[in-house]
Amino acid sequence: MYCLDRLDSPHPDFLLAKQRAHDDYGSSLEYIRIDVRNNTEVNNAFAAIAAQGERLDGLIAAAGINYLQSALEHSQQALDDVMSINYNGVFNSATAAARQMFKYQQQGSILLVASMSGLIANKGMTSPVYNSSKAAVIQLGRSLAMEWGRHGIRVNSLCPGHIITPMVDEVFKQNPAARATWEAENMLGRLALPEEFRGTALFCLSDASSFMTGSTLLIDGGHTAW
Repeated sequence: MYCLDRLDSPHPDFLLAKQRAHDDYGSSLEYIRIDVRNNTEVNNAFAAIAAQGERLDGLIAAAGINYLQSALEHSQQALDDVMSINYNGVFNSATAAARQMFKYQQQGSILLVASMSGLIANKGMTSPVYNSSKAAVIQLGRSLAMEWGRHGIRVNSLCPGHIITPMVDEVFKQNPAARATWEAENMLGRLALPEEFRGTALFCLSDASSFMTGSTLLIDGGHTAW
């Protein structure tokens, strides 16, 4: 299994996961630095990975940045940054993975990480471009599922609710009241932890979801069900 990221070195959590993968499951987890905006670089990375075993079974494409700016104040540069990573990066990754699945004539599963922000306008977070980028990812998942389904490649989208991540921490720094707002809007009265989505990811990449494609999984603690 490979983790492709933009950081110069992996996050400490990755190193813990790598050790556990080796000790508990006898498997490996490798880290590759990549810029998902660079389509050539992405395709080369996926080709090198797939060539090792002449197969590529699945992909979780999670790329996202955010700028807390109103629509009238949103700079063109910030708009380009968000869309180039949140949408173009996911598109580049998904097509690079599918290209290898086609090359080696195998079935596969692709999970695009979108957000409930692609379905609603979040209270406490003024981010029109981020929300739009995640809506685009949801529609991308449907479109790719239709295009590749008859070739045995399934594509689904995951729409998490508010998760405690470094990006969300930055939102709280700029808008300290956001956390209370989000918790109040949530049926469970709390925010999610990243590890609460492991089961969903495994389900989507495994044969347990063999008849699911083009679907949007909304896992938000009931935030959008109010």
